[in-house]
Amino acid sequence: MDPIPSDLKPTVIVRTDAEPVAEGPFEADWKSLEQYQVPDWFRDAKFGIWAHWGPQCAPEAGDWYARGMYEQGSHANKHHLAAYGHPSQVGFKEVIRDWKAERWDPQALVSLYKQAGAKYFFGMANHHDNFDLWDSKHHPWNSVALGPRKNIIEGWARAARDHGLRFGISVHAAHAWTWYETSQGADKTGPLAGVPYDGKLTAADGKGTWWEGLDPQVLYAQNHPVSEGFGDPSSSWRQWNWGNGASQPDRAFCQGIYDRTIDLINKYQPDLLYFDDTTLPLWPVSDAGLKIAAHYYNQSAGRNAGRVDNVIFGKILTEDQRKAIVWDVERGVPNEMIPEPWQTCTCIGNWHYQVGCPYKSAQTVVQMLVDVVSKNGCLLLSVPVRSNGTIDDEEVKIVKQIGAWLQTNGEAIYSTRPWHIFGEGPAIANAPAMGGQGFNEGKGSPFTAQDIRFTTRGDAIYVITLARPTGSVCVESFAPGKGLLKRAIASVSMLGAPASVSWSAKPDGVHIDVPEGAPDGSTVFKVELAS
Repeated sequence: MDPIPSDLKPTVIVRTDAEPVAEGPFEADWKSLEQYQVPDWFRDAKFGIWAHWGPQCAPEAGDWYARGMYEQGSHANKHHLAAYGHPSQVGFKEVIRDWKAERWDPQALVSLYKQAGAKYFFGMANHHDNFDLWDSKHHPWNSVALGPRKNIIEGWARAARDHGLRFGISVHAAHAWTWYETSQGADKTGPLAGVPYDGKLTAADGKGTWWEGLDPQVLYAQNHPVSEGFGDPSSSWRQWNWGNGASQPDRAFCQGIYDRTIDLINKYQPDLLYFDDTTLPLWPVSDAGLKIAAHYYNQSAGRNAGRVDNVIFGKILTEDQRKAIVWDVERGVPNEMIPEPWQTCTCIGNWHYQVGCPYKSAQTVVQMLVDVVSKNGCLLLSVPVRSNGTIDDEEVKIVKQIGAWLQTNGEAIYSTRPWHIFGEGPAIANAPAMGGQGFNEGKGSPFTAQDIRFTTRGDAIYVITLARPTGSVCVESFAPGKGLLKRAIASVSMLGAPASVSWSAKPDGVHIDVPEGAPDGSTVFKVELAS
């Protein structure tokens, strides 16, 4: 999937009468947005945790449930038939109705995440299912009016700020237009073959039902012809950039995305704003995303004497677009240092909670965090939340293990900057290329103790092995012939160990002796340079 150029001309120009764009130095065009400078607090934070949680977690059956439940024979479809009924009679709107979030305690969860070392926290405002998780004044399908009847974003925002974390919101709804197209289908075989699913229902069909007075089209957004290749499970990916025969969103849909997102920003003033879109929402169909970005930056500049103190994330960006917003990589890591600050987002399991899903170990998360930070990035980690608003015991264990590692070794992560190179070791040569917006995690060679990453702060270089070393560690990048170590080494210590560590400089590099009792997993050596 290629970036979308900045010089295209959108055809749907949204109005700003209901939700004006804040005045300020930024205008709704890419060149103006290139004035942006990433705030230092984000560069220092390095690690955030995300609750990628909404009604699609209610079935506890994995990702993209609201699309997959309308694909006959899929995992989600089979689960839906068993747990809810046939999607011609019980659609995703009924999943929303039955979701209660009865044990959700945002204060307790965010407290745990702070103890685990997170410096920022994200809540999800909506997903491709188009259901808003706040008191959305422009969208009646929201969590205050339906389902749990709770203001999810307000609860997350208060908890994050009460615990001193920067607060982020993720917004995904711009793709509902094509993503929900499966709800226009019908079974191809079986006793209900040809009976339409509920994706084309209108307000007039609701008389005498639980949803009387609501319009399903405001949720499903399917009052339009389907895209080319409708029914092909891969079509959503191929048409993500609104090309390859994708049905084009109409003016009302684009206007709704704009109005809802501005309302969200104005109410909750997030420090970070994540869009699950190539570049910005609805680009290049509409200018909605550009106006949202200008509004968000101008608001921040107005509060901070002209300085923008917040962050927008987008995916698959051109070099110029990376000046305007921060590049987000999904489930992957580039194999090079990136000059601009960036972020990778990943999950310990599936994006939406799934019973029985295997999780990444804490060590795998730590390895990814170290690799990302060495390349000038930050890591946003999703910890899937169950239907009732809790996380399971295995997730609690993993989160606490990550926190224990950061408690000892956070000095090598927080407020650091990259060294001359990001690292060394055998895994670099075998690192897989990214595909689309990322998606290369777990595809390379397993990390070993010979795989080393570097970070710096002040007069210190942190040498981080990506697995537990034994005997000694040879840092080849410190060899005299490399020309990278500009000053003499004054001392070497291991974080978490009480005494200095023996070391010696040799032609092939600096050899660091591993002390007895080194912990399992990634180990950090602090190399202090002479004045």
